[in-house]
Amino acid sequence: MVWSRPIHIKIFFILAALILPLSIHEHAIAQSTGYRIGPGDVLSLKIFAGGDEQHDAQLTVSSQGTINVPFIGPVKAQGLTVSQLEKSITEPLAADYLVDPEVTIAVNEYHSLQYYISGAVGAPGLYEMKAQPTLMELIAKAGGLTANRGNVAYILRPSDRPGAAGAKSTGSAAAKPHQKIDLKKLLDQGDMSQNIVLQSGDVVYVPLSTALNMAESKIYVEGEVQSPGAYNYQEGMTALSACIMAGGFSKFAAPNRARIIRQDGDKQKVIKIDLEDVKMGKIQDIQILPGDRIHIPETWL
Repeated sequence: MVWSRPIHIKIFFILAALILPLSIHEHAIAQSTGYRIGPGDVLSLKIFAGGDEQHDAQLTVSSQGTINVPFIGPVKAQGLTVSQLEKSITEPLAADYLVDPEVTIAVNEYHSLQYYISGAVGAPGLYEMKAQPTLMELIAKAGGLTANRGNVAYILRPSDRPGAAGAKSTGSAAAKPHQKIDLKKLLDQGDMSQNIVLQSGDVVYVPLSTALNMAESKIYVEGEVQSPGAYNYQEGMTALSACIMAGGFSKFAAPNRARIIRQDGDKQKVIKIDLEDVKMGKIQDIQILPGDRIHIPETWL
């Protein structure tokens, strides 16, 4: 049998995404590139001076983003690379405590990189990664795409988070607060500009192929989203995915107090849902129905 080039390319990339040993890849990237430490990460800290080991400990980055270092006390770790943190500890040690100290830090456990994926994947949910994954790597982690997946994926990135815009990308598809990825180009044509590097907190939604062809009615997304308005109802759509299609939450949104307003005969039913907990994988999302209104209120702060 002779396969055409597009089929060769498609099979190659699907297999690569599904069988790549992610744990080895992630660890190498995190330790050798600009991985930035976050709350919950577990660090190994070793301090040498005068040819002897002065200290060896495991430290967990606090919710405030600090670690408690021997001799010098609390040190900010959040947002720093391993080499930057080593430098920030070495300098005060050399100034006041030890002669020519050497500080070695390694990330033993990663808990600050979290990604939520839903829709047409094998195992939707919240995933912790050891390094910033590409879209294909997250899809592979979630069990790959299902047979009834559509040809697009939506990525929601909070626009008010530092580094949300202009984030690193594997190609010309620069990361944006809300982005639509062409899976047909990525999988069938091997266009790796669509395979962007994700940022912690990103939400990925892959609609079903049947959903993209349906427009039986409308749903309405209102309040603190980027693009409020009426949208075509899609089978399998949830409250969070509807907000993603509406451009994601605005800077002053309070997704933890989201409401779904549904007409039930002559009565109006209000369903409360914490979309922050949905993103964190703590609760299940709610499937919406034609005619539903999703309201995102403004934060009280």
